[in-house]
Amino acid sequence: MSPAARAVSAVAAAVSRAAAALGAVATALCLVLVTVSVVARYLAGLPQPWIDKTAGWLVVALVLLAAPEAQRRFEHIGVDVLTNALRGRAARGARLFGTLSVALVAGILLHAGLETVAFSRMIGVMTEIDGVPVWWIQALLPLGAALLMVVALAQSVVLALGQEPDYLPDGAEELPRDTLARGE
Repeated sequence: MSPAARAVSAVAAAVSRAAAALGAVATALCLVLVTVSVVARYLAGLPQPWIDKTAGWLVVALVLLAAPEAQRRFEHIGVDVLTNALRGRAARGARLFGTLSVALVAGILLHAGLETVAFSRMIGVMTEIDGVPVWWIQALLPLGAALLMVVALAQSVVLALGQEPDYLPDGAEELPRDTLARGE
């Protein structure tokens, strides 16, 4: 990989790993809060409705923070029948189209998220939890979208330079065939 492609990949890797680490923290916090909620509700008879809301927000956080790393590792949902059948420049072009499409969608989400946050701040809408503005939670959307866009654009740059991004599937990794999935 060329030095330019390596540098771009390193930035994308650092950004997506940091986001994934925060997503892991959100996952652990969600697990702890749900456990506390269950214990409080069913063992102590003291339901804590704020925990349910907070756990939902943490799920949003973990999804939006994990998406860039899933994109970087090409572990997202994709239709790779066509790209696995293509070779050479055609395969690279199809993959470039795919990463640019992800960047475009991330850009749309970023724009919509920024507008949503601005509107919520303008009208001062608050959550059901005292003192927590809605825009704090909504800010996760533009944050996750921006991180996803950074990763997708980095992959696009690497592909445009004629290189292969890290974790690019080569079609050789066939998924194990599960007998239950086939109904056997």
